[in-house]
Amino acid sequence: MTKYGKRLKKVCENLDREATHTIADAVKIVKDGATTKFDETVEIAMNLGVDPKHADQMVRGTVTLPHGTGKALRVAVFAKGDKAKEAEAAGADLVGAEDLAEKIEKGETGFDRCIATPDMMAVVGKLGKVLGPKGLMPNPKLGTVTMDVTAAINAAKAGQIEFRVEKEGIIHAGIGKASFSPDHLAENVSAFVGAILKAKPTGTKGTYLKRATLSSTMGPGVRLDVASLSA
Repeated sequence: MTKYGKRLKKVCENLDREATHTIADAVKIVKDGATTKFDETVEIAMNLGVDPKHADQMVRGTVTLPHGTGKALRVAVFAKGDKAKEAEAAGADLVGAEDLAEKIEKGETGFDRCIATPDMMAVVGKLGKVLGPKGLMPNPKLGTVTMDVTAAINAAKAGQIEFRVEKEGIIHAGIGKASFSPDHLAENVSAFVGAILKAKPTGTKGTYLKRATLSSTMGPGVRLDVASLSA
């Protein structure tokens, strides 16, 4: 049985866990419940009617949140020569080629996004067992395998996040901080939901968006009204 501390018990006192809410109302409840001493991350979790075991039901892509995530993203770039210099000028935190691959093999994975120029994929491909499980493997479909490293770095730093459905059809992401204004959080939620709806696979049958919940790092889940989201 889950044990709640005094703070969480107080947050849950007047919360109907089965009731559903509009984005604006859910954001208010989540913000009011984020009473810890640190700036909690606001997260969204969605249950989709897909089976990711089937290729035609995979939900994956990127979305740029209009107000960012509130987190300073660290970006690693695999590039050589002029492209390496371009990446450094654009603000990449780690830049390299074989030397960067060697660091990653030794455990250097302190970054949130990995970008590579196409000619570096032979080097990056050998890191699949390290980068793959962490969701860091560069992918041309996500815009992280590109010659335009400046645009890719700028997008990552500006609040672009990647999403990918997990087992049981669950997809989740951090969409801001509790310190964000209600309007900014609501707009970020709307942008994320819109991206998920747009990414609906052609092979999906039945109900696509089954359930959605908003929460803060240390707060309870607040259910969103699925019908209003789909509309």
